[in-house]
Amino acid sequence: MAANAAADAAVTVAARLDRLPPSRHTRKLITLLSLGAWFEFYDLFFPAYVALGLFKEGLFKPTTLGLFDLHGFASLIASGFAGMFVGTLAFSWLSDRLGRRSIFTFALLWYSIGAFIMAFQNSPETINLWRFIACIGLGVELVNVDAYLSELVPKEQRGSAFAFNQSVMYTAVPVVAFLAWQLVPTTILGLSGWRWVVIIGSIGALVIWWIRRNLPESPRWLAQHGRVAEAEAIVADMERRTKAETGRELAAPEIVAGEAEQKSGAWMEMWSPAYRGRTIMLVAFQLLQTIGYYGFNNWVPTLLISQGIGVTKTLPYTFIIAIAAPIGPLIGFFFADRFERKWQVAGSAVGIAALGFLFSQQTTGAGVVACGLLLTLCANWFSFAFHAYQSELYPTRIRAQAVGFVYSWSRFSAIFSGFIIAFFLGNYGTLGVFGLIAGAMLSVFVVIGFFGPPVTNRRLEAIAA
Repeated sequence: MAANAAADAAVTVAARLDRLPPSRHTRKLITLLSLGAWFEFYDLFFPAYVALGLFKEGLFKPTTLGLFDLHGFASLIASGFAGMFVGTLAFSWLSDRLGRRSIFTFALLWYSIGAFIMAFQNSPETINLWRFIACIGLGVELVNVDAYLSELVPKEQRGSAFAFNQSVMYTAVPVVAFLAWQLVPTTILGLSGWRWVVIIGSIGALVIWWIRRNLPESPRWLAQHGRVAEAEAIVADMERRTKAETGRELAAPEIVAGEAEQKSGAWMEMWSPAYRGRTIMLVAFQLLQTIGYYGFNNWVPTLLISQGIGVTKTLPYTFIIAIAAPIGPLIGFFFADRFERKWQVAGSAVGIAALGFLFSQQTTGAGVVACGLLLTLCANWFSFAFHAYQSELYPTRIRAQAVGFVYSWSRFSAIFSGFIIAFFLGNYGTLGVFGLIAGAMLSVFVVIGFFGPPVTNRRLEAIAA
C-alpha cells in the first residue's frame, strides 16, 4: 500500500496531461484560445492591406527619404514592431508571474483600446504613436498564447495543436484583405475606408469575456506555483471528458525524473549552461527570420505595384493570395507531429527563399497569384512550426519570459527591416528585396538545422531537462 501511495504521489499533473489522447474537449480549448488570438493576427497583418488607403490620404509614402522618415510607410511597420519589442521584452514575464489566462485577457484589451484610438488619428506621428502603444499588448499576447498552448496540450499533439491554432488565427488574413479590398477605396460616415478596417479589428474586446470564462488556467503553471489542487481539478476534468468521449481507460503516465521539483524561475536561468546555447541560437534565428517572413507579408501590395501590377488589380490579387494563409497550417495539422519540428522550420525557410525568387520574376496576374499562393503556404507552415518549436525549449517556470526575450529580437529586427526593404525596393526592385529575403532564410536553415535540438513527441519536461 505504501508503495502504491508513493507511486501515485510521483504522478505529476504534467505526466497526466501528456498521456491524454486527442479529444473534442482539447480541440475546443485550442479553438477558444485561437479565437482570442485571431484579433492579434488581424492587427499584425492589416498594415499591408490598408497601405494604399494611407497613401491615397497622403498620410504615408511608399518609400522613405531617410532611415527613420516618419512619413514613409516603413515607419508604420516599424512603430508596430517597436511596440511588440517592448511588449515581448519588458512584459512577457508577467505571464510567468500572474498566469496565462489573466494575461491573455489583459493583453487583448490593451491592444483593442489602442487600435481603436489609432483609427481616429490624422498625422503620421500620432498614428505611429498609437500603433506603438497598441502593439505593446500584441507583443505580450503572442508570447503568452504560445506558452499557454504548449502547456495545455499533450506531447504528441503539440505540433498539430499549433498548426490548428494558426490555421484559425490565419483566417484573419483573408478577412482583413477582403475588408480592405471593399472598404479602402470608400468613405463611410465621413471616415476613410482604412479607418473602418482598423475599427473592425479593435472589437476583439467585446468577445474577451466569453472566451476567457471558457478557458482554464494552464495546469502546468498552477502546479509550478504550488496551486496543485487547482491544477489537479482541471486535469481531472480533462481526463473525465476524454474517457467519456473515447470509452477507454487512459494510458499509464510517463514519469520524467525531477519534474515534480518546484523551483522559481529567474531571467538569468535562460543564460545558464543548460539553456545558453538555445537562447543564442533562437536570438540569431529571430533576427534573421523576420526579414524573410514579414518582408513578404507586410509588403505584398507595394511589391505588386512595383512589378507593374495596376492599383485596381492589386487589392483583388492580395485577397486571393491571402486566402491561402490558413491553408498551410491546416495541411500541417495532419503532418506536424510526424516529422521533427526543427527540420520543418529549416525546410520551409529554404522554400520561402526559392519561392521568393520565383515571385520576383512574375509579370502576369496568373504568375503573381500562383507564386504568391505557394509562398504564403510555405511561410505559414514556417510560422506555426517555429512558434511551437521555440515554446518547447524552456521549462514552465521561465517559458514566457524566455520565449518573450528571444522573440523580442524578431520585433527588434523588424523595426529596421522595413526601412531596409524600402531601401532595397527603391534601389534594386523586387529582385533585390527577394535576394535579401533569400539570404536571410538560408541563414535560418543553417542556424536551426545545425544548432537546434530535436523536440517532436518529447515531453516538455524532458526537453527542458
